[in-house]
Amino acid sequence: MSRHVNFGLWYDFRNPPLWSVPFENLYADCLDQIAEAEKLGFDSVWLTEHHFTNDGYTPSPLVIAAAIGARTRRMRIGTNLIILPLYNPVRIAEDAATVSLLTGGRFDLGAGIGYREVEFAEFGRDMKHRPSLVEESFQIIRKAWTGEPINFEGKRFKVGDVRVTPIPEHVPQLYLGGLVPPAIDRAARISDGFLCSGGMGIDIYLDSLEQHGKSRESATVIFGHWAIIAEDPEREAALVGPHVLYQSNQYIEWGVFGPPDQVPMFPDAKTAIAQGLYDLWDGDTAVTKLTELLLKYPQIKDLHLWAQFPGEPVASGQRRVEYIAKNVLPRVRANLGITGY
Repeated sequence: MSRHVNFGLWYDFRNPPLWSVPFENLYADCLDQIAEAEKLGFDSVWLTEHHFTNDGYTPSPLVIAAAIGARTRRMRIGTNLIILPLYNPVRIAEDAATVSLLTGGRFDLGAGIGYREVEFAEFGRDMKHRPSLVEESFQIIRKAWTGEPINFEGKRFKVGDVRVTPIPEHVPQLYLGGLVPPAIDRAARISDGFLCSGGMGIDIYLDSLEQHGKSRESATVIFGHWAIIAEDPEREAALVGPHVLYQSNQYIEWGVFGPPDQVPMFPDAKTAIAQGLYDLWDGDTAVTKLTELLLKYPQIKDLHLWAQFPGEPVASGQRRVEYIAKNVLPRVRANLGITGY
């Protein structure tokens, strides 16, 4: 039986001082890369978000999503993810509806709960309130997209007898990510699908769906994969190693994987690749591993890879994009019975 899976690219637009280039050039080059990736056969592009970093990590993903929409015709565009508790939910509902309209319904909104205290402090949010901020935001956003008066009053938000217009003609999917069991369970309970990073939590999510009386067979998982795929993986590891090490240790320093004082940083790039979320594959291995993954989890509806690592030149990432498009995607699609490319 054939199935459809979108294959995409993941962007954070980070520009660390050690490798800094003009941001106008970075954005322009990435938009060119995305437009070319669509021609090469990629199906989706995903954007993530942080604030107050020294490397310009994307602070405005919906703005970039609209720009991508203007440069593409077929690709789905999504956030994996925005930090939803930082937003006014009515405002994000309006912005997401607008991006959906601008892109002909190609936009989906993926959210997370957040974890960096500086972001919450500067946006006037209390980290203790994250669960209720997310849950109430989901309710308000869904109501806003119906075009009906919102009329909501909860612990964190009060919205009056107002309507969001224009509403999306194709309502975006509302996805939620999470790394710990309570957050993953929340995604199973309230979202349209699970944002899974590096495979973490996928089984917990599917089990949680059943606990909430939902079907695991019809579930949607959006899978952000951390594989490094190249013709010569060892050579590629040497080239991108410093950028991978930067990415890994920055997330550890921010507390993604637990309290920073309890999670040691990687001493070098080789260790980061071997012990982190990364897989180092050539094309044949990638075809085998991705086919196995997608057959094991038919719930995966989108699988996307980092276009380039922080500070890596776009041209360097482009080599992998082209290699994957030529040597991996057609063969995985054939293994899954996907036609039309």
